[in-house]
Amino acid sequence: MNFNMASLMSPTVRPIIMTIVGDGGMGKTTLGSLFPDPVFIRVEDGTQAISHMKNVALFPVAKSTSNIIEAIESLRKEKHEFKTLVIDSITQMDVMIQAEIVAADPKAKSINAAGGGYGAGFQMVSAQHRIIRELCGMLSEEREMNIVFLAHSTVETVDSPDSESYMRGTIRMNAKSVGHYSDNVDLVGFIKLTTYVSGEDKKRAIGDGSRVIACYPTPSHISKNRFGITSDIPYVLDGNNPFAQFLGGK
Repeated sequence: MNFNMASLMSPTVRPIIMTIVGDGGMGKTTLGSLFPDPVFIRVEDGTQAISHMKNVALFPVAKSTSNIIEAIESLRKEKHEFKTLVIDSITQMDVMIQAEIVAADPKAKSINAAGGGYGAGFQMVSAQHRIIRELCGMLSEEREMNIVFLAHSTVETVDSPDSESYMRGTIRMNAKSVGHYSDNVDLVGFIKLTTYVSGEDKKRAIGDGSRVIACYPTPSHISKNRFGITSDIPYVLDGNNPFAQFLGGK
């Protein structure tokens, strides 16, 4: 079998698919607006800080998952010049999907009882996330668009078989759905404040307001990347995208 060694040594830069996680007010939406020619699918109305930007396009706030799917399909099929899709946020989208599944099941009063219970409701939620994630992947491949998923953060307990239990940051949604936005993506980044521990008891955290993005493997959160990044990336709200060097697209 013959291989083109030049192509193996010099891979083509392609659009990036990434998930950005953080608490409210950390600048997730602002970061999304810094990607090339972005269009936002809004599942929550958190875009006031960027609504004045002329280079940012906003779909109406989605009222259902059907609205989200229709917006993605329109970007796949219709003529446009957008280079980045930002979904803001997949956490609120998870809430929407759960509510729709419960509403469609007359016997269920909560997602725990939907589909007959025993975790079936959360499996249904995960299946809907998979559909949306696959459509985003098709959009990225067919139209060469970057895909940015924005998510709120939470903390979970990890019971490790070879160490004591510990806490780590993750995406705020049911664990069965997290993998759609953490496994088959190029980068998972957590925006966090630079903090220092002070006081005699070493329990008081202080900071200067500066932010960094952690996107390398660490027990602290489910961060990762496929670009060889091994340290925190400074995130300065100066209008520059900290991931600019990794971006492809048309």
